[in-house]
Amino acid sequence: MAASARRGTPLTIEEISATALRMVDEGGGVEGLSMRKLAAELRVNPMSLYHHVESKEALIRLLCDTADARMDLPADDGSPWQDQLRQLAVAYYRRVRAHPAMFTYLHHHPELIADRKLALWQALYRILRLAGVPEPELRRTSDVLNAFVSGFVIAEAQGLLPDDPEEAERGFDTAVRVIIHGLAGFSW
Repeated sequence: MAASARRGTPLTIEEISATALRMVDEGGGVEGLSMRKLAAELRVNPMSLYHHVESKEALIRLLCDTADARMDLPADDGSPWQDQLRQLAVAYYRRVRAHPAMFTYLHHHPELIADRKLALWQALYRILRLAGVPEPELRRTSDVLNAFVSGFVIAEAQGLLPDDPEEAERGFDTAVRVIIHGLAGFSW
């Protein structure tokens, strides 16, 4: 990992990811992010980025992986699946609200988050298994739950829900509890 002549310190993948996500959040959106702009923000030659990330598409994948890794996932600690599912839903909702431009982009490019190896999906599958969801129904059930959270966030972004973040989160929590109740009573 070579140090840039202008920076004097080595560039790290964590620094690249954090800076790119901040740039997306600050109004440029994913569409406004470029390797050149990112390099300028990091005070490095654009070619330096390519030692770490091969393309803008790879950078976006890195942002998805970083967001996944930063999510506060519920522990597999023996607590009731209902509590774990609620914790997971709230963690995902908070991550989406923290990075709305990234979420909007991902909503239009779902293939980027469809990787079922991401920790988010693995946690959801684990919790759904605890809830008694049969293996053949895991994908469909997880897709429905993801669509619910996505729909809630889109409705919130379009002004269809309260502007107050605390009130919106209470509404989200109520909706999650309704879904958990329905899932608990569902006959497979």
